[in-house]
Amino acid sequence: MTDTSESRSADSAARRTRPSRLHRLMRCLPFVAPVLLWAVPCGLLLYAGQHWPLPVTLVGTALFALGLIAMPLAMVRGHGRRQQDGAAILGDTLLGGSWILFTWSVLLGALLRLVLAVAGVGDGQDRARIVTWATLVTAAVLLVWGYAEARRVPRVRRLDVQLPRLGAGLDGTRVVLITDTHYGPLDRARWSARVCETVNTLDADLVCHTGDIADGTAERRRTQAAPLGSVRATWARVYVTGNHEYYSEAQGWVDLMNELGWEPLRNRHLLLQRGGDTLVVAGVDDVTAESSGLAGHRAHLAGALDGADPGHPVLLLAHQPKFVDRAAADGVDLQLSGHTHGGQIWPFHHLVRLDQPALAGLSRHGARTLLYTSRGTGFWGPPFRVFAPSEITLLVLRSPQRPPAP
Repeated sequence: MTDTSESRSADSAARRTRPSRLHRLMRCLPFVAPVLLWAVPCGLLLYAGQHWPLPVTLVGTALFALGLIAMPLAMVRGHGRRQQDGAAILGDTLLGGSWILFTWSVLLGALLRLVLAVAGVGDGQDRARIVTWATLVTAAVLLVWGYAEARRVPRVRRLDVQLPRLGAGLDGTRVVLITDTHYGPLDRARWSARVCETVNTLDADLVCHTGDIADGTAERRRTQAAPLGSVRATWARVYVTGNHEYYSEAQGWVDLMNELGWEPLRNRHLLLQRGGDTLVVAGVDDVTAESSGLAGHRAHLAGALDGADPGHPVLLLAHQPKFVDRAAADGVDLQLSGHTHGGQIWPFHHLVRLDQPALAGLSRHGARTLLYTSRGTGFWGPPFRVFAPSEITLLVLRSPQRPPAP
């Protein structure tokens, strides 16, 4: 017999090392990122061979410098202790705009310069100026389109999900998932009402919200969240906390959702029974809950499944996809998550993949467990979505024992 204790220890050490490296990187980002986001486009668009007239260079440099100063100041005033919504809107918008400008000045700039050089178009200055204008136009188009994508009511994404242990009596169960609504500095009460109206057209048996309801306390964002009380489901409306609740008085959000008629599944479960068959619907607090210091809040799967018949299939709500490792170890059939936003603004999804096992859609983990990761219903921070559309998800649960269609 082979002794695997050493390999297990090495695997555990590797898992501990990866998050610590990521955390070190994240701690540096607030200081390094603003400089890169503004200085790199400034250099590439103004000083990389364009030879603009002096007034153009001075004005352009001043604008980039203003952005570099204004963005972090506005972010601190908007998301720090002062919680000024106007400052948050300005800071978030500058963050999204600078990210798009940075991305496309680097990617499009390099590619277009190469193409123009190979094609023999103009001299060095002509090519540099063409790249600058092409980058600015591309960024402007993406900002307008990304803003419209972020503010629209999400399209409904529909898919059938077969669960091998689901009884025939539960075949066709309709589960609607919304998540990451992120009600925040931009007032989206009307948007919230329209999202709920869309959900109500889907004839759901079960409606789930997998967290990150808002940025701000329940008292402050109550008007935007209030339409959630109008959501209809034939069986239940269930909710679990996301990491953003723990930045803004999570217990207040649990209490408000309960007041609005939703069942907060804080490490507990309900039983959905139909046609003689049973589905365990469980939920856990977000994985950041315990470190928040809020008494009684933690992600506790054993507690969520305590008393449930192990022979029944389990649908688990957990905000972050990375909880799926624990879900798979306990034989959960389907986990519903959000958190990733699908990256929200391309190509940010590459950074998301450093922290999460899935970005969007349906994936398999282990022998039994399926994970569905939503791209989110709203948006966080920058009011843009680029190549990462929002969604309201309708999952129709299917049993392998269902009778054939006539």
